[in-house]
Amino acid sequence: MTRKQRAAEVIALLRSEYPDVKCALAYQKPHELLIATRLSAQCTDKRVNMVTPALFERFPDIDAFADAEVPEIEEYIKSCGLYHTKANDILLMCRDLRDRFGGKVPDSIEELTTLPGVGRKTANLIVGDLYGKPALVCDTHVIRLTNLIGLSDSKDAAKVEKQLAAVVPPEEGLVLCHRLVWHGRLVCIARRPQCEKCCLKNVCKNASEK
Repeated sequence: MTRKQRAAEVIALLRSEYPDVKCALAYQKPHELLIATRLSAQCTDKRVNMVTPALFERFPDIDAFADAEVPEIEEYIKSCGLYHTKANDILLMCRDLRDRFGGKVPDSIEELTTLPGVGRKTANLIVGDLYGKPALVCDTHVIRLTNLIGLSDSKDAAKVEKQLAAVVPPEEGLVLCHRLVWHGRLVCIARRPQCEKCCLKNVCKNASEK
């Protein structure tokens, strides 16, 4: 089975298993998704979703964040870890959004990755979820699962993104990544993968080698 054939099987099986999926981060405004994604680095989406309601109530728009002080933002996000770096990035990011982009979140990966704290993973999520553009969000779940399944063979996010782009139709990329995230949390759990109940067991390279 070629990688492209395997990818087609995986897409179909996960579509059947998780027909309705969306980003696990809660947000209402474009900049809120950007900030929530920055907070999610080395932190669970569940924890981020517990923190952001109070954060977004205190700072209701980009201008409020841009006019804030780092210590004040820190108070709301301490439980997310790396809070000093994240608070600084959020402040500078929102100042850039205000001063360089007219208060709007850019719709291109090239522009998004010029913002403090924004890498390709975050940029892909933004262009995909907010603007409906082709995107591949290669987070830790996606990298781990695609390596196990046999769709990629690298731990480097940029390389995995390139490998997936070669075998996954552009219109399927974002939702496939969302489905892989859910599958990684519910079934293919890092420390105790439940291969016996996995919908991908017949097409997964790792399962077939056991």
